Amino acid sequence: MAVTISERASQVGTTLVSDWVTVDQNMIDAFANATGDHQFIHVDKDRAAQTPFGGTIAHGFLTLSLMPMLAERTPGLAIDGVRMGVNYGGNRVRFLTPVRSGARVRGHFKLLDLTEKRPGQWQQTTEFTVEIEGEEKPALVAEWLSQLFV
Repeated sequence: MAVTISERASQVGTTLVSDWVTVDQNMIDAFANATGDHQFIHVDKDRAAQTPFGGTIAHGFLTLSLMPMLAERTPGLAIDGVRMGVNYGGNRVRFLTPVRSGARVRGHFKLLDLTEKRPGQWQQTTEFTVEIEGEEKPALVAEWLSQLFV
C-alpha cells in the first residue's frame, strides 16, 4: 500500500523491512560481467574456498546495488504520485560483513529526513542496512540521499 508524500514525511524515524532475496552465484557472475570486476573471490569457487571467506562472496557494490530491488519488495515504502526518483548520492557507506553466495539478505530502510526542496521536489535521506540471514552483523550500512519528484 502506497502512502502520500506528506504521510511519508511524518514517518521520520520509522524503519520498513523488505522481503528476503537470495544472492546466488548467477547474480554474482552477472554483476561481475556487467562491471568487469572478476576478482577471484567473487567468481572462482575453488580459489575462493581457500580464503577466509570459505567460498565466493558478492561484490560490495552488488550488495549496495540491491537497494532498488529491496525497496520494491518493502511493503509501505512506495509513495503515491512520485513521477520520478533519482539517486543524489551517499553520505556514508560501510561494508561490514561479506555476503556469501547463496545467502539471503533483506533491506531495512529507516527514513532519516524528507524535506521539500522546491515545490514538487523532495530530498529523502534514508539509512539503508542490509541484513544477512543468520549473521549477527549486517552486510552494509549506508546513508543514502535521493530526490523525489511529485
